[in-house]
Amino acid sequence: MSNTILEIKNLNIRFGGIKAARDISLSVEEGEIVTLIGSNGSGKSTILKAIAGIYKPQSGEILHNGENIVGLKPNEIVSRGITLVPEGRKVFPNLTVLENLKIGAYLRRDDLTDSIEYVYSLFPRLKERSWQSAGTLSGGEQQMLAVGRALMSRPKIMMMDEPSLGLAPLVVKEIFSIIKTVNERGVTILLIEQNANSALKVAHRGYVMETGSITMQGTGMDLLHNEKIKEAYLGKSK
Repeated sequence: MSNTILEIKNLNIRFGGIKAARDISLSVEEGEIVTLIGSNGSGKSTILKAIAGIYKPQSGEILHNGENIVGLKPNEIVSRGITLVPEGRKVFPNLTVLENLKIGAYLRRDDLTDSIEYVYSLFPRLKERSWQSAGTLSGGEQQMLAVGRALMSRPKIMMMDEPSLGLAPLVVKEIFSIIKTVNERGVTILLIEQNANSALKVAHRGYVMETGSITMQGTGMDLLHNEKIKEAYLGKSK
């Protein structure tokens, strides 16, 4: 039996006279990878930031396990098991890899040893660079660190905003492999990606956004083979 862990109902977000999200409704089942694809500026990141408590919608509901979380502060959202891996990594460049990981667990009061070792098991390179400043890491390593930092809060839902942005193709492949592994180990994932080809290959389901609205939805494979999606988003994909 499916369990809807996150549901958005008729969400509207406006910045001045611009409607960034128009009557958005979507759902995420426990254990899924759900992706939002669409062109730059279509409103994808706005949705994640609203769920994270960074933006407050003008109307609509964001339900976590059936409870409306609109109006909660970002730290309260994190304490409920919802965490965001932001676009651009946003690591703390002057702190070490280990210090960055510990910041991800700032709400926890228990021993962090097992969680740190879990992150290092996913990202052996981070263990090798444990005492290195995060600013000296490559782009791919910084993305691994951003994911690892998010995992330190022991999330039930991990939201990821453009994890492949600016990374080399081989690194992108590695990042998506890690996304699948994290999901298989029990974390539900809501993923925003311009790399629609990679996102739809790992996603159980997907939604397509255009100018603030959801225009299409389906399984990852259905959307991957949809002619309109191919033409709009997959034309240059291999």
